[in-house]
Amino acid sequence: MRLKRTVTAAAVALSLLATSVACSKSDDAKGDGQIDVWIAFTDYRLDWAKQRADEFHQKHPKYTVNIQGYDSYEVLFDAVTGAVQKGSPPSIVQYFEAATQDARDAVDKDGQPLFVSVEKAINGRADVLGEPVVLNDVVDAARNYYTVNGEFTSMPWNTSTTLFYANKNLATKAKVDKVPQTWAEIKEACGKIMKLADHPKHCVSWPNHGWFPEQAVAEQGGLIADNDNGRSARAKKLNLTSPELLNFVKFQKGLYDSGDYYYSGKQNDWDGPKNAFAAQEVAFLMTSAGDATAIVKDGQTGGFGVDVARMPYNGDVPYAGNLIGGATLWLTAGQEKGKEDASLAFMQFLNNPTNAASWHKTTGYVPITKAAGAQLETEGWYKDHPYAKVATEQLALTNGSPAATGVLLGSFVSIRAVVTQAIEDVLVSGADPDKRFAEAQLAAQKLLDDYNSLYGG
Repeated sequence: MRLKRTVTAAAVALSLLATSVACSKSDDAKGDGQIDVWIAFTDYRLDWAKQRADEFHQKHPKYTVNIQGYDSYEVLFDAVTGAVQKGSPPSIVQYFEAATQDARDAVDKDGQPLFVSVEKAINGRADVLGEPVVLNDVVDAARNYYTVNGEFTSMPWNTSTTLFYANKNLATKAKVDKVPQTWAEIKEACGKIMKLADHPKHCVSWPNHGWFPEQAVAEQGGLIADNDNGRSARAKKLNLTSPELLNFVKFQKGLYDSGDYYYSGKQNDWDGPKNAFAAQEVAFLMTSAGDATAIVKDGQTGGFGVDVARMPYNGDVPYAGNLIGGATLWLTAGQEKGKEDASLAFMQFLNNPTNAASWHKTTGYVPITKAAGAQLETEGWYKDHPYAKVATEQLALTNGSPAATGVLLGSFVSIRAVVTQAIEDVLVSGADPDKRFAEAQLAAQKLLDDYNSLYGG
């Protein structure tokens, strides 16, 4: 597989361990009737996917869908690399949005494109094996992100955005009348909350992960890369020293220095901030909409209640929009026609209105089709669960610019790691943001240059 990253021994070991959570189908079911689907979930989301696979098999007895779960997108990414090198890739792969350019550039062991565009494979059909095609009904934010050079590349599934969660009890005690909508309002609210006699350990938290500064840059209308964020042509130049990026880093540093921001001390740690919020050790949490259902339940269990709101933005500049997160399903090229159709049919089945609505209710991810959103509205779901609509409403506010659509980069995973390390150095080691991100710019640009020298055409 022609990807920048290589498979380490550890990654291979992890990929082998992941078979323990594979969907319980017979190992000798290999062949044209088996659709192997690899996803980056090993929790209740894997269980949900297995149930849909069983239901699909009942409708289409000729085909057995094997759902195999991995511990993270990164581990899955490496496992696919190893499988391609052996000539045995799965039929469908779930890649997170940061791997979009890598997926487009990936090739099989014979040097042919590893994936085929889902839109091209559907070829205008209204249904595949009797499953209505829902690709054309995908919500705009996801459609726009995964449409490259005018072609819808993959089937979006778990689509999220960043939301802001508030502890109702603490906010009420501190007389914070509304959930903060801007960075300035976060500072103001934290000032009140941390003056409480029984104030939490810290005021606010979010993971140290590259997605959050990317969101902040998009909100301010800034670009991460040239060529319209890699959308009008392949991205060749990064900009990690932009005012938009540094504005956010300095905002985060100010909160950290004042003791308001809680950093778990671990990069890419999604559980630490979420657990701190559940334990009422912080009053506010910024994290994925994909955790909305679980976070609201934590508030109910903890007896403090949760308000859910848009991701706060820099109120000093015009708002451009927020980005999607999550992942999409890629169709492996070169499958026998019947098997390819079965793979396409499963993608459509997984995202039909009923299943997309169920997935949203179970997780908090955005209803991926407009029909699913309409069904939820008709059912009264949003009336009873108003928090569940916030992510969809936020994504609808985009101005449609390249900034708010999202960047496409080769070696994006590694570039994110450079940004994450730089933020940690600013927070923990006291590095000067301007100098540290000048260094990050050089390191990240080298990664992009190396990637493009191999795959830039």
